[in-house]
Amino acid sequence: MKKEEIIRSIQEQNPSAGKEFLHSFQVHSLQTYLDRLTCLNGQRGRDSVWVRRTGGSHAAAARL
Repeated sequence: MKKEEIIRSIQEQNPSAGKEFLHSFQVHSLQTYLDRLTCLNGQRGRDSVWVRRTGGSHAAAARL
């Protein structure tokens, strides 16, 4: 997908995401965000999964 297509798809699912703001991100980051939005708007429950891509954002954990 081209950057404009990804941004359009993001805005369909998240109308509050500004076009100028989204343009400040790289295509890979936008695609990751779109994938996440699509996952969140889809199936829920036990069969719903999100797989963290390697090299992406890191998980954080803390002991309370």
